Amino acid sequence: MEYQSISRNLRKLSSPDKALKAKRYFKTKPGDYSADDGFIGVTTPELRKMAKSLLSLSFNVLKNLLKSEIHEERLLAIIIMVDQYKKSDFQQRKVIFQFFMKYKNRINNWDLVDTSAAAILGEFSIQNHSFEIMNKLIRSKLHWDRRKAIVATHALIKKGELDLTFSYAKMLLQDKEDLMHKATGWMLREAGKRDKKLLKRFIELNGKKMPRTMLRYAIEHFSLKDRKKYLLTTKE
Repeated sequence: MEYQSISRNLRKLSSPDKALKAKRYFKTKPGDYSADDGFIGVTTPELRKMAKSLLSLSFNVLKNLLKSEIHEERLLAIIIMVDQYKKSDFQQRKVIFQFFMKYKNRINNWDLVDTSAAAILGEFSIQNHSFEIMNKLIRSKLHWDRRKAIVATHALIKKGELDLTFSYAKMLLQDKEDLMHKATGWMLREAGKRDKKLLKRFIELNGKKMPRTMLRYAIEHFSLKDRKKYLLTTKE
C-alpha cells in the first residue's frame, strides 16, 4: 500500500472532536513540546488495528509516515515497526533497528518514544550485548534522545537487570525537562517492582536531589506511610 492510500484511510477514521482533545492533551500551544505537531483525531487502538494489516509495509512507506507532521501517521509507523521487529529474525531486527536510529529525530513525542524505545532500542541492545548507543543517547542534548535511553531500560527491567536504570536515573537527577522527570520516575517505579529495597536505597541516597515529579512517580506503589515518609525526608 502506498503512503497516500494510508493517509487517506487515516483521515476516514479521523474525528475533529478527538483531534481537539489530543491537541489539549499533548500540549500544542506555542512553546509547548507538541507545538509543531498536527493531530487529526485517530485513537491508538484504531492505529493498532490498522497496523495489523500493514505488517509487510516497506521502509520507503514507513519513512514517508515518519516524516509526516501528522502525529498519528508517525505513531502508526512506529507501531508497525515494533510489530515487525517482534516477528523478525536477528538480521532483520538489525535492519529495523538501523532504520529506527536513522529516523530517531522523527520519534519526537513521549508516546512515540514510549511505544518504541524498550521494544526496539532496548531489545536490540540486549540481543547485541552492547549498550553503547543507549549510553550515548542518555548524554544527548535532545531530551527525546535521553527519554529513549531511560525508557529503553524497561527491556532490561523485565529481565531483572536493574543496574542500568539506576545508573541512568542518577545521571538524570539534574535534568531540567519535566518529561524526563516523569519518564525517569516511571522507570524507577518499574525497577522498584523488581527490587523495592534497591529503589528505597536509591531514594535514601539521592532523594534530596530528585525533582519532586520524579520522586512522586518512583514511589507511586509504596504504602501511604512510606510515601509520606520519603516526601518529608527528601524535601530540601
